Amino acid sequence: MSKFVHLHVHSEFSLLDGANRIKDLPVKAKELGMDAIAITDHGVMFGVIDFYKACKSNGVKPIIGCEVYVAPRTRFDKEPNIDNKYYHLILLAKNNEGYKNLSKLVSLGFVDGYYYKPRIDKEILEKYHEGLICCSACLGGEVAQAIIHDNMEKAEEIALWHKNIFGDDYYLEVQSNSLRKQIVVNQKLVQLSRKLGIKLVATNDAHYLTKEDYYNHEVLLCIQTGKKMTDDDRMTFETNDFYIKSPEEMEEYFKNIPEAIENTIEIANKCNVEFEFGHTILPNYDVPPEFETHYDYLKKLCDDGLQKKYGNNITQEIKDRAEYELSVIKKMGYVDYFLIVWDYINYAKSEGIPVGPGRGSGAGSIVAYAIGITDIDPIKYSLIFERFLNPERISMPDFDVDFCYERRQEVIDYVARKYGHDHVSQIITFGTMSARMVIRDVGRALDVSYAETDKLAKMIPNEIHITIKKALEQNRELRELYENDQQVNKLLEIAMGLEGMPRQASTHACRNSNYKRTGRYICSIIC
Repeated sequence: MSKFVHLHVHSEFSLLDGANRIKDLPVKAKELGMDAIAITDHGVMFGVIDFYKACKSNGVKPIIGCEVYVAPRTRFDKEPNIDNKYYHLILLAKNNEGYKNLSKLVSLGFVDGYYYKPRIDKEILEKYHEGLICCSACLGGEVAQAIIHDNMEKAEEIALWHKNIFGDDYYLEVQSNSLRKQIVVNQKLVQLSRKLGIKLVATNDAHYLTKEDYYNHEVLLCIQTGKKMTDDDRMTFETNDFYIKSPEEMEEYFKNIPEAIENTIEIANKCNVEFEFGHTILPNYDVPPEFETHYDYLKKLCDDGLQKKYGNNITQEIKDRAEYELSVIKKMGYVDYFLIVWDYINYAKSEGIPVGPGRGSGAGSIVAYAIGITDIDPIKYSLIFERFLNPERISMPDFDVDFCYERRQEVIDYVARKYGHDHVSQIITFGTMSARMVIRDVGRALDVSYAETDKLAKMIPNEIHITIKKALEQNRELRELYENDQQVNKLLEIAMGLEGMPRQASTHACRNSNYKRTGRYICSIIC
């Protein structure tokens, strides 16, 4: 059993702020003798599934959390110079109910409260607090800010409000860094803890993996803020303390308040979120009342479609293929999926919205062809259904559908009207720092001239999935510069440390340069 657990950790999904790669966190925790670790990214939960899987595969307990932004008034207020000032708060899921509530809070932060950052407020925190552990967070927390402004009465009031909501699941967070403000805040939090009977918990607000990663993280902050390392007014963490420290380091720092270390284990023991994979929950498609089951309706659509497509030329091969596909679709629980996709494609065609003939493995389905999801005859072109769907396949299949970009919004609006605007979303995508991009980003941050940075970036071969390391192996001139030029060596070393990290989040492309008059649209219907 570990002696300490990190409960305040930022991964690469605290975009351009956290430099901990998801895959490295459980490995580092295990290496340091810890059997659990948390993820608490800023305002988002982008990385929790990958984090959960990485932890499980390494025998480390995953603790799912988020460092949320709390609006100073309400999440609906959005006045300049007032509501863009927000507080930090750590929330950790104790159980699956807590995970659902945390997901709800984070979602509402984006839907209702987005103003510079996705913000929640005390109203919804109180409403969705069940199953959550709350920690007072860093120097950006509301309690810490009251202390910094020398208002202990306000600090008490805030702490007691949270204590009233969360009970014994509310903790005052002391942190292990040498910032002067933090030292003062820690001292006052200890006094507050003893006066109000609120437990302390020790954290380290880890933004990078090792002490040596400090400089790379400072460069990352410059990339985020558009600053240079030479700028006096750039954002900085000031010290190199914000890494994944060992239990021994944390124990030494908090040797005078050992209960703050012990309470990390108490919290870790409380947190027991378990995810189930391989079970897809689909929305219900309302079939006409004359059909007893959804499968009966899909089969009727398929039979009618085969008659329309093949007329009197329906061979036994076609019948057998359709029966086989229908049985697999039914067995794997994707009847509603086919009906949903058929429905919005049918709507588009009925409204005269151009729809593509179908791409990818979905074109191998004769059921999809029969009901009009695709327009390609899989029998004629010997296309294989099993590439799209078969009992051996774990991941859910998906149809790639092209709509005319000028009218695709009509299709999105139709799906939203049918299933509810709060049940439909487009898929998120992350732009990552590719080899060329990260060289340019790091070059700007280090104040290397555009000409020199551009020259280095263009030495990276224009290949898919190329990395700087591979480029050094392939390009002799680049390798010689790396080995002999100190400035180039420094730039490329930092770039390799940051390469591949997410740079920004955006909506999955509805327009693809390969399809000049069509838009690729993937709709996610949330249950």
